[in-house]
Amino acid sequence: MSLKIGIVGLPNVGKSTLFNALTKQKVPAENYPFCTIDSSVGIVPVPDERLTKLSEISKSKKTIPAVVEFVDIAGLVQGASEGAGLGNKFLSHIREVDAIIEVVRIFEDANTIHVHNKIDPLFDIEIINMELELAGIKKPTLYVLNTSELASADAFPQSLGPSQSSATPSETHTASAWKNKIPGPYIEVDPVFGTGLDKLVQASYDLLGLITFFTTGEDESRAWTTTRGATAPIAGKSIHTDFRDKFIRAEVVAYEKLVEAGSFVKARERGWVRTEGKEYIVKDGDVIEFLI
Repeated sequence: MSLKIGIVGLPNVGKSTLFNALTKQKVPAENYPFCTIDSSVGIVPVPDERLTKLSEISKSKKTIPAVVEFVDIAGLVQGASEGAGLGNKFLSHIREVDAIIEVVRIFEDANTIHVHNKIDPLFDIEIINMELELAGIKKPTLYVLNTSELASADAFPQSLGPSQSSATPSETHTASAWKNKIPGPYIEVDPVFGTGLDKLVQASYDLLGLITFFTTGEDESRAWTTTRGATAPIAGKSIHTDFRDKFIRAEVVAYEKLVEAGSFVKARERGWVRTEGKEYIVKDGDVIEFLI
């Protein structure tokens, strides 16, 4: 199954910079709003050391990871749900994705303009979420805090004061205090230096409750995606519909047991390869051979 994640946010918060860092592509990332007018798409592998190990054990000719499709969507502005700032076009792209990464700028840089001329992460989140809600868009969201290379790990911009945020005057504007107000899961990323990117890909993959199972052999070792709680035939559909429609049984071994045994044959000799039927719930890390 394919997973498509839309990258959204206000103009000039680092969406295209993040997209470029994730996909190694060169989408324009200039210092002005609406630089990205058409959405760009990039395919990003899900990092998984288990797949590499399986490929080594099986001496596979090919190693094929699970992937996430990222869509770089141009910046939303206040009023986008009513068509402001090419809003209708942008929102149509968002409706096509499975989940949303909402990029929030928390760094301060006089050379990079902000559409509201101030750094106020909570206000930015409120605007984007309001526009999505008004447009009737309610999908899973992961917040990405863009620290840039200029941001401190311990404190947020001094301009994030009581007059510019929903915080009360008595609150200290530390990172931990601000993060407690984020309305959902988040991750910190510096797209300039590339820190946090692997975690972001995995977090995006986990956002929709997806898990990874594997097939391995001399021809290829491959990671497959299915929903958490899927039965063996439903998981098999990720490979081919025949594995769902003509399913007989599945030979299953846990990744850790296969690595410990050193081969599928030795794992079978030790009784670690199980024969499972149609009701078996696939677990993350299962190595499976489907029989039809």
